[in-house]
Amino acid sequence: MSLEAFLALLIYAFVTSITPGPNNLMLLTSGVNFGIVRTIPHMLGISVGFLVLLLAVGFGLGAVLAAFPALHTVLKVAGAAYLLYLAWKIAMSRSLSGKGEAEARPMRFIDAAAFQWVNPKAWVMAVSAMALYTNPGHPFISVALISFAFAVVNLPSVSVWAGFGTALRGFLSDPGRLKWFNIAMGLLLAVTLWPMLG
Repeated sequence: MSLEAFLALLIYAFVTSITPGPNNLMLLTSGVNFGIVRTIPHMLGISVGFLVLLLAVGFGLGAVLAAFPALHTVLKVAGAAYLLYLAWKIAMSRSLSGKGEAEARPMRFIDAAAFQWVNPKAWVMAVSAMALYTNPGHPFISVALISFAFAVVNLPSVSVWAGFGTALRGFLSDPGRLKWFNIAMGLLLAVTLWPMLG
């Protein structure tokens, strides 16, 4: 891969990682509700989970899904259902850092990593990156470079969203504002399904 192609790949990884989507909206909400430190496992889970998904797609899972469209449909439906469940939980959350809500907690590392497998945007990013930047003459090196680019860019990009959420904690410490923020974030998370399910 040429230097120009690798720089283009880094830009692609940055733009797709930092733009709004299910992961970033959930991190924004987690930053508001739990703060940056308690959101770190969620951020790391996204980055590691996406890296594993990217490697799997690069090393053949994408071809399996193309060969078995029913499996792709099952993943889409499961992802949509889980995303709607998460949107509902976010919309109904009413307290910062679990004050008064015994079961309120940020997403765990393993949950965030597993979510990447049913996250429609993550699949679009992984399949598109492999389709655009893999060199058929050097598939192993291409997949490794694509994965490296996302590994370098993804965590800092998603961290911005959690940091922004944390910065809003003071403003949203008012229960009324927090309620409407969480409702809005839940609705926005649900809306992210619209372009992905087409």
